[in-house]
Amino acid sequence: MLSDRSPLSLRAAAIGGLLFLHLPILLIFLYAFTTEERSFQFPPPGLTTEWFGVAWNDRPDIWPPLWLSLKVAAIATSIALILGTLVAAAMTRTAFFGRDQISLLILLPIALPGVITGMALRSAFGIMDIPFSTWTIVLGHATFCIVIVYNNAVARLRRLSGGIMEASADLGANAFQTFRHVLLPNMGSALLAGGMLAFALSFDEVIVTIFTAGSGTDAKTLPIWMLDELIRPRQRPVTNVVAILVFAATFFPILAAYYLTRGGSETAGMGK
Repeated sequence: MLSDRSPLSLRAAAIGGLLFLHLPILLIFLYAFTTEERSFQFPPPGLTTEWFGVAWNDRPDIWPPLWLSLKVAAIATSIALILGTLVAAAMTRTAFFGRDQISLLILLPIALPGVITGMALRSAFGIMDIPFSTWTIVLGHATFCIVIVYNNAVARLRRLSGGIMEASADLGANAFQTFRHVLLPNMGSALLAGGMLAFALSFDEVIVTIFTAGSGTDAKTLPIWMLDELIRPRQRPVTNVVAILVFAATFFPILAAYYLTRGGSETAGMGK
């Protein structure tokens, strides 16, 4: 008979693993409240909330990168929802030679290291003489956002019975009507979860953004702003305050996607 209680060693290992993963995040939260501006003493010499006011009122350089990150994430997610859904429908509802190989190519951008994806995109933009701008960042983010939506859409489509579409056709519905009234309602939660995950990944992406923004442009997303602030620190606690914002903007969509997909009818996608 199996015991309901886990061995003490297993519980200790689980707690140790959780601390290893999440303690650095808790330290970021802690140092957002420190009274010391330029050093990380532990424990902090004092706690204050003044840095939240500084970030809100006295650092106007934060807002353009924030709006750019939101803009890029929203556009990249929209592109991913359209293309990822269409590709998923084509891959699951039709059989053709080389389908497995094409499926592998679709998944490749998120399986490769970000630096490889970024170098490939930068080379492609250079060959095609595409100037670096916000739109090159969007295209770079869309490459892996499409994979996230594709994974969720494919998982849901594979669980749908083909009979419902045959029934829709028998009742006189065309392809668009079948998609609008049959497929889309059944795929709603999967696409919503995929969109949330894609938005979260795009919002905090750093490596691909560095390669696709270009060194001579003013396109700087919020994670890139944070990286610059860490290299040339001015007010370190402000950077931690912004890190809390980035954490919230990525954590809550991922949490919502988890609750939408925990029943097992969709997949939550693959981590980058």
